[in-house]
Amino acid sequence: MNIGVEAASYYIPHLYLEIKELANQRNIDPLKLEKGLGLHKMAMPDVHEDTATMAAEALLKLIQDFKINPKDIARLYLGTESALDAAKPTATIAVSMLEKALSESFGERCFKNCDVVDMTFACIGGVDALQNALDFVRVNPTKKAIVVASDYAKYELASGGEYTQGAGAVALLISAKPDLLQIDNFWGVGTESVYDFFKPRRAFKKEDLQNAPETFPDKIEVFSDEPVFDGHYSNECFKNRIKEAYNHFKQEKNIATKAFEDWRFLIFHLPYAFHGKRVFPELFAIENNLEYESNEALKAVSNSDVYKDLVQQKIEYSQRASSEIGNMYTASIFMALLSALQTAFNEHEELSGQQLGFFAYGSGSKAKVFEAKIGENWKSVVSTWDLFEVLKNRQSIDFETYEKLHRKQLETSINLERKAFRLDFIEQENPVLKGARYYKF
Repeated sequence: MNIGVEAASYYIPHLYLEIKELANQRNIDPLKLEKGLGLHKMAMPDVHEDTATMAAEALLKLIQDFKINPKDIARLYLGTESALDAAKPTATIAVSMLEKALSESFGERCFKNCDVVDMTFACIGGVDALQNALDFVRVNPTKKAIVVASDYAKYELASGGEYTQGAGAVALLISAKPDLLQIDNFWGVGTESVYDFFKPRRAFKKEDLQNAPETFPDKIEVFSDEPVFDGHYSNECFKNRIKEAYNHFKQEKNIATKAFEDWRFLIFHLPYAFHGKRVFPELFAIENNLEYESNEALKAVSNSDVYKDLVQQKIEYSQRASSEIGNMYTASIFMALLSALQTAFNEHEELSGQQLGFFAYGSGSKAKVFEAKIGENWKSVVSTWDLFEVLKNRQSIDFETYEKLHRKQLETSINLERKAFRLDFIEQENPVLKGARYYKF
């Protein structure tokens, strides 16, 4: 029985900031970001957009493009690390928006019998959701599931992570009709509890806050979208976990040779566009019995013609969308997949039956390595995307607008004419609903 991805869709916010403009404002050499990291544009959510609206956009596009009846979806799992509530799943908010948008075609509450939940493990939460959805369909092959990964990668202004920001969502239909990807049940895993990147609750004393109500506790915990992180350490964790996961994958599948050589594309989680090609040299050296213990030796591996050829053949296609979007956290590995397949489609390459290798990573930390076979009907799926045309037709914003968006200083959306799901208001008065979020289409 073949199980996998039947269809896929995506949503990228309509606004972006040129990386060159950010670099100039922060006194960074633009070439360091453009040529060094592969960054060109940073996708930015508009005032009315958040994790739920982006997820709803990707889901609606998936349902409409592939003529899916929502009542046929038994499970919907959202992978995100940008949840909007500490208890209520963001997936329920996205589904509520969808039900309203689809009520005319499918009746009220068309997802009422769908099992809906969020899955969180930093950037690997979407892949965790994918694995769970695949397991569900293997046990229930007549049923279908949807996986959506939606995130806003946001860092403190002028921080070391600021230029890697981005946003967006990808939605995947999982079924026993894997038109796009067939995924067998072999998974390599590497896990270790570390603090390379995390989003803790920060504590403040009530006496230090202006106009704090008497009802507040003496110590007030505040959650922030901006993480605590160590970029260099996180890169090392990424490399260590994918080595463990890759070796575990080979053990699980009983592979004695170089598994990656059989993969047409290597699909990485991409915090920035060139990250995949920067973290893979060590694994490449191990598989080829090359010296890599010193930084100079590893740099020599990276600069070798054979490694550069591998990057050009197996990784470069997957980087292109990331250069135009930035980090999408849980959705970035899936956008790397879409980027590779869209580029191959545009260049009239035949991929049916070829294998792909995936290197997923989530800080905290965990990696998963798995493979997929491209389906015979992959072109019919990819033909609906027009990924790079969509990226070309976005709206540029200036640096002042970017900073205001980041600080949440704007009250009115920048693009009011575009049809979209949008946050309408957050309840502030009703004591039993204070903080509840309300949306409209």
